[in-house]
Amino acid sequence: MSEKVLLVDDEEEFTETLAERMRTRGMDVSTTNSGANALQMVDDENFDVVVLDLKMPGIDGLEALKRIKRRRPDIQVVLLTGHATVEKGVEAMKQGALEFLEKPVDLASLTDAIHKAKATKMVLVEKETEERIKEILHHKGW
Repeated sequence: MSEKVLLVDDEEEFTETLAERMRTRGMDVSTTNSGANALQMVDDENFDVVVLDLKMPGIDGLEALKRIKRRRPDIQVVLLTGHATVEKGVEAMKQGALEFLEKPVDLASLTDAIHKAKATKMVLVEKETEERIKEILHHKGW
């Protein structure tokens, strides 16, 4: 089963080029160029991973990360930036980012991060499902 990825970056040419390279590696990739659109797409679809640019106009990457994790804690987020600082990296990890990668991103590193993110999501979903089953069994008295 391929990874369902949302790629968010305000640089449209970068986004489309990277998305095409990811698709050739078997990923199901959707794109958008704003944090606001990304939040709407996260509400409407079930993504495994959001690859998110840190610096965007409007809702920036850190704010989008916070909102995504509040709405859908199981979705894993990989942040990309051309403006990396230690402080931003630490803040991103505190807010729930799985990875923090610098542009220009090495496609192999990004692919590895996406595979890791999907595996992490699968573990979280499995634990949540087990908890629901236990709760149902407890309430039904089986």
